[in-house]
Amino acid sequence: MIDSNSTLLYKKQHNLTINDIQHSLYYYFDYDERSYDINMPFQHLHSFYEIMVLISPHAFHLIEGIPYAVRPGDLVLLRPSVLHRTEYPKGAPSKRLIISFLYPQLLWGMDEAYEALFKPFYADLPIYRFPSKQQQLIYAKLNRIYEYSFCEEASDLKALMVHNMFVDFLYTLRQLSPFNTYTNEPLKDEASRKIYAIANYIHNHYPEELTLDFLAREFYISPYYLSHQFKDVTGYTLTQYIHMTRIKNVQYLLLNSRKKISELAQECGFTSFSQFNRIFQKYSGQSPSQFRKHNAENGLPPIS
Repeated sequence: MIDSNSTLLYKKQHNLTINDIQHSLYYYFDYDERSYDINMPFQHLHSFYEIMVLISPHAFHLIEGIPYAVRPGDLVLLRPSVLHRTEYPKGAPSKRLIISFLYPQLLWGMDEAYEALFKPFYADLPIYRFPSKQQQLIYAKLNRIYEYSFCEEASDLKALMVHNMFVDFLYTLRQLSPFNTYTNEPLKDEASRKIYAIANYIHNHYPEELTLDFLAREFYISPYYLSHQFKDVTGYTLTQYIHMTRIKNVQYLLLNSRKKISELAQECGFTSFSQFNRIFQKYSGQSPSQFRKHNAENGLPPIS
């Protein structure tokens, strides 16, 4: 008999949804698998919190330009508005659990208490890897929610029970965070390390003026070398990467602020509004105003 605490319970294509993204309290548990063939082409971001628990076999996570190797049992914690992308290896599909959730800003008048629960999401290192004993405690909390997800229950009561169990999980995660043993495995290739450092710089400075010559000087490499290596490592030219990073941030702000489109374009590093509109249309397939209107009307999750 398998100890339910020693492994994460899983059923392919099983999911649990509490409310929708337009509600103040939202949960989505997605038990499924992903493979190399459906890797995301570029990093994305959203306005909710997200946790990925890798079940098997391994994956590669890119968070704001920094690569992280992830193995079974690791938890990837993502706070809102963080650009990220998961890349799965060739071969057998990888099983994973994705938990997306969103709380109202003032939840039951206990915003300070909830803020304390989210501290692990704001740590410098966003990946958590626990020793066996602590991992079993984490799995026990998640397996309790999994087993409850199959129960027939009134929707309001089910929302309350899932929320209570998940808060218990967050509290346990916060208490166990000092036991985190994850250390990022450094890339062996010096060229790749430098390119990812530049990518991370772009994510942290995208509102500023960024040019090939400036970044080459900043990182002590030749413009020619940077141009060619950046494409080889990331699959994108430097200009494409800067544009996509800015556009993804504009998309997020379009759905999560009421500011004018011209203001958002300027805030995200575009100095020419006509250029911004052209680039946005190229990467989004629609104008900024159409993007904002379409997503708002259809109640779609912000940049998921």
